[in-house]
Amino acid sequence: MTHDHDLVLRPTAAQTEAALNPPPGRNGGDLVVETLAGLGATTVFGLPGQHALGMFDALRRSDLRYIGLRVENNAGFAADAYGRITGEAAPLLLSTGPGALTSLAALQEARAASAPVLAISSQIPTAGLGGGRHGYLHELPDQAASFRGVVKSVHTVRTQSQIPSAIAEAWQSALTAPHGPVWVEIPQDVLLAGTAIPVVTGVDATPQELAPRPELTAVAAELLSTASRPAIIAGGGVVRADASGKLLRLAEKIAAPVVTTFGGKGAFPWRHPLSLQSWLEDRHTTDFLEDADVLLVVGSGLGELSSNYHTFKPRGRVVQIEADLGKLESNHPALGIHADARSALQALLETVRERTDETAPERVRTLLEKVARRIAGQELTLEQDVLAAVRRALPPRSPSFWDMTILAYWAWSAFDPGTPNTMHSAQGAGGLGYGFPAALGAAAADPTRPVLAVSGDGGALYSIAELATARQYDLDVTWLIVDDGGYGILREYMTDAFGQATATELTRPDYVALAESFGVPGVRTTPAALEADLRKALASPGPSVVVLPAVLRMFAPTHLD
Repeated sequence: MTHDHDLVLRPTAAQTEAALNPPPGRNGGDLVVETLAGLGATTVFGLPGQHALGMFDALRRSDLRYIGLRVENNAGFAADAYGRITGEAAPLLLSTGPGALTSLAALQEARAASAPVLAISSQIPTAGLGGGRHGYLHELPDQAASFRGVVKSVHTVRTQSQIPSAIAEAWQSALTAPHGPVWVEIPQDVLLAGTAIPVVTGVDATPQELAPRPELTAVAAELLSTASRPAIIAGGGVVRADASGKLLRLAEKIAAPVVTTFGGKGAFPWRHPLSLQSWLEDRHTTDFLEDADVLLVVGSGLGELSSNYHTFKPRGRVVQIEADLGKLESNHPALGIHADARSALQALLETVRERTDETAPERVRTLLEKVARRIAGQELTLEQDVLAAVRRALPPRSPSFWDMTILAYWAWSAFDPGTPNTMHSAQGAGGLGYGFPAALGAAAADPTRPVLAVSGDGGALYSIAELATARQYDLDVTWLIVDDGGYGILREYMTDAFGQATATELTRPDYVALAESFGVPGVRTTPAALEADLRKALASPGPSVVVLPAVLRMFAPTHLD
């Protein structure tokens, strides 16, 4: 009698011959790129360095497409965006020490935003591992320790035979909910040494499913079915799980208004009668959510921004569905369901009873009217006109990537993304310089649509070198730079807090001339001409820069009242 676990796939004669006689001239780096290709990777990002040359030499013997950026942190942002757009683990190849450490801010953003990035770094030679001070170039006593508090998992390789399994294990970790960045490091000598190990062909790393416990979804379904005023907060986990359709059906089935977090933009249709849109930094929205007798939170940890700076104090029962165990009930007591948003929403759809509430659309309209009146009373026509011009100019389904800048803060609350997984920003970790290199990664992921990047002049200076990358690979990205001569939001914060700003003013270049020096067309625009200039740039293949000199203001916060 044969049992399933006794079955073994037998290699063919050709496979056996190939394994016994692998191609000559391969090294440890070939095992890296062969494993990546075997896992399904097609594109890698990175920057070469002395200890990593074995990996980069192997690229020329593979079919992997390489996109090389000019700064490791920007390469990390590009990989982050590639992972968000495709849902695949984006390989990021880096060198040791300074090269590796320069990627930390990008990996922090990927972790905060649950973007799957597979970072593979070189290490000093094996003889130098272990914490001694051997004096190797780029040596750190414990390089992996620098990343353990940032990424999901760390994998250190010491022999060539470990490379395929370590990378496969990291790949699986990156793509298991919650997605996130992972770190693999391989010593220089392991990468450079010739190898007789057969070509890597049989590799698999299926992500683990995170299904909800049925007894918990049964309780949640009963709470939602019998609620008088249910409401839903939809976070980035809904978008990452491709669960927007299930969210829509559930909201309609129980007549529950839905607000999306800034990371969950697009999770729910903007103009739907049950859509509260994304006005989370508004006390009217906070009051509405506090009044819910049952609040379903899906794919959000209810962090600082999603809770209106922790002023949100729910009075009803909270049900929280969250894939990141560390975020479950971390801010509010709840019926905590540790699960992927898609599987949990499906379970609720199958068990919840339909309820009707003819007052829900009217309550939504009333709330949005209150928000509109509050904004209208602050004389912010310029800001609203600029944001509306960007929305009209951006083609349907084209992704946009927003840096930490005042226009992005407006977009978090007021921008209609149109469709799920098209609007992305660095609000996860809040670092400058995200917008443009991330847009380059998105353009590499999907060249069929133009991509928009939005930065302030402060953030633009973090990633200006990537104009060379955009030109080298002819990536279809239009970069809108709002030039207000400094760190605009910090200028506002300091003026409000101290009466004047310090260290916020910047001497900056002529961005149009600078773009043109890279061979990238640039134009200086005005608020009145912005829509037409953006449309033209987005319709022209390849990279372009649109500069808008303007001082924008933020709407008044409500969490300080």
